[in-house]
Amino acid sequence: MTTGELPDLKLLQLFDLLYDTRSVTRAAEQLGQSQPTVSIWLGRLREFLQDPLFIRTPGGMAPTPQADALIGPCREILESLRRFAAWEIAFDPATAKRRFRICLTDASHVTLLPRLLAHMRAQAPGIRLEVARIDGNTERALESGEADLAIGHVPWLGGGIYQQQLYSQDWVCLANRHHPRLRTRLGVKQYRAEGHVAIAAGTGAQLLEQALLREQIQRNVVLELPGFLGLGAIIQTTDLIATLPRHIGQTLAKVNELSIHPCPFSVDGFAVRQHWHARYHHEAGNRWLREVVAQLFSSLR
Repeated sequence: MTTGELPDLKLLQLFDLLYDTRSVTRAAEQLGQSQPTVSIWLGRLREFLQDPLFIRTPGGMAPTPQADALIGPCREILESLRRFAAWEIAFDPATAKRRFRICLTDASHVTLLPRLLAHMRAQAPGIRLEVARIDGNTERALESGEADLAIGHVPWLGGGIYQQQLYSQDWVCLANRHHPRLRTRLGVKQYRAEGHVAIAAGTGAQLLEQALLREQIQRNVVLELPGFLGLGAIIQTTDLIATLPRHIGQTLAKVNELSIHPCPFSVDGFAVRQHWHARYHHEAGNRWLREVVAQLFSSLR
């Protein structure tokens, strides 16, 4: 045996089996190899350790004193390799102390974050949540581990990013429940005539703009907001209407006692997905977080 040289794993497995079975034939069967092959392996192991290791006797292959001395270290090595192959850093949400950073759309701050936070506080009290915007830095943040997840409609994320669909979105219109001119179904003609609040942000905003252009509808925009903050109160106290994805629309309508109308023209829907980088696909904490998000929000389908 040369200094620093290591035996093949298959030779260690053979040594372990021969010590138990005392039979080359049975060891070969358990290894799924032919008896001549196993005999060749045994010859290599003997040469490597410079000892016969097993002596043929009427009762089978009897171990030498050297084999008796080496079986313990051999089995420790094999057990360590088994643990190595099955290694997973344990993640116990009840006791874990770590930060999760999630990139969210403005709408998700209202629709998803409260429910996710409530679940975390109940099931993982040591977890700290940080929320970031979805922007041009999101893909790099997922790759570097600066962010753990991105949740929303983010079709521009590139390669190396896994995704899972949570639910799909269509479009609705919000109005004051006591709107003086919306006693019945909202039609395209009335949609054109009413004053509107436009939301400049949001990953689906481009889909709405494309639909308005396609349908040749020019809105009378009275107010433009950068996001959904304050939108519910504005609709509640004016006769303006807003066109927005269903989930944020339903949430704002419930909180502010607003009425929901089907969008009177066709707007392409989109899917809300969670996204994570391939580097963290098997990381136990990231996997737990993804399972929580899927459990909480896949029902929104």
